[in-house]
Parts: sequence; structure tokens; C-alpha cells
Amino acid sequence: MDQPKVFISVGGTTTAEQEEFVKHIEDRLQAENLTPNTIGRNKFSADSPLKSIKDLMDECSGILVIALERTYFEKGLEKRGSTQEIQLSTTKFSTPWNQIESAMAYAKNLPILVIVEEGVRAEGLLEKGYDWYVMTAKPNQSSLLTAEFNGVLASWKSKVEKLNLSKNDTTALKKKVVPDELTIGDLVSGMKPAQLWGVLGAIIALMIGIFVIGQHFPVK
Repeated sequence: MDQPKVFISVGGTTTAEQEEFVKHIEDRLQAENLTPNTIGRNKFSADSPLKSIKDLMDECSGILVIALERTYFEKGLEKRGSTQEIQLSTTKFSTPWNQIESAMAYAKNLPILVIVEEGVRAEGLLEKGYDWYVMTAKPNQSSLLTAEFNGVLASWKSKVEKLNLSKNDTTALKKKVVPDELTIGDLVSGMKPAQLWGVLGAIIALMIGIFVIGQHFPVK
């Protein structure tokens, strides 16, 4: 079975701490025999971003979302000017591509695992309570050594491997057969025992028929 590919949704890192954290996750995935793939990190394309993401996801059997701080507000307002206006302070947001890629992965029925940096606003598809696990963590290696991370990673990995196996089986079934390229050995090896005995029986019957006709109509 091919080593499963997984899509990593993460924005460009802006600090050494973020970069080190992403590398630790990539190393852990590779140690688990999973191949991480990230647009703009180890995968590049001349196509539009959405097409590049779609094409890469088609090759993957799961997605891991890493929501790191991208935007920071000292203070602000939510629903400004309304009766529901809320004062905001020290608010952090991740890249909007986390939301876009999560939605695309969900539409493709890919197993999803979300890691949200501690302090980043978990809204939309980064919120808890959906069909996937959302883990809040500090962006350091120790967060990847906890019982929580080990447990959710194992569960998600199992789903990824199951989907990967299913995709490989489907690909094998859809593999185009070119009759001109088949040998007798290929045909025989592809037959079930009942089919093989049926063909042999037909050949024997044909040979007997030819023999009988030869007896009744000898060649002059």
C-alpha cells in the first residue's frame, strides 16, 4: 500500500517559534508513515490557488489544520454600532485559508484534525463541536508529546489509512485494461476456477466436434 498523503493547511510562518512548531508536526507525521503536503511549502503550482488546493487534496487521504496567529488586534469592536456591540482586546486570528481548506476537505469527506494555537480565536470551522477534533495547544514541541495529541493523532491516522486503502482499491478497479496488451497468461490468471473449467470444457467440446466432423466428411 502506498504511504498515505495528508494535506497540511497552514499559513506562511512568521516567527521562528511557528516555523519550528510546523516542522515538528511534519517530522511527527513522517515518523507515522504519513507524507505531509502543503501548498507553498513543499508543493508548488502555476495554477490558481483554489485549483492547486483541489488537485493536491485529490491525492490526499486526510487534512491536518494548523491555525497559527496571523493577525493581532490590541483592541477592537465586534458588531460595531449595534445593540450587540462587544469590546474586543488582544484578539488573534489565523489565516482565512484555514477556513477555506477545511471546508474543501470536508466536502471531499477527508478525515480532519485541527490544531489551534492557544489564544487564536476559534471560530467557524476552527470551533469545537463539529465532525472532527479541535485541539488547542501552545506552538511548541511539548504540545505534541501529550496524551491528548497522541490519542487524537492515532484516531485520525486510522481514518486516513482506511480512506487511503479504499482509494487504492478503487484505483485498481478503475485501471484501464487494454485487450491488445493482454497475454494468454494474463487472461488465465484473471479467471476464477469455475470460469477456467468452463473455457477448458468448451475447448474440449470444440475439439471433439472437429474430430466427429472429420470422421463423417473425410478429406479427399
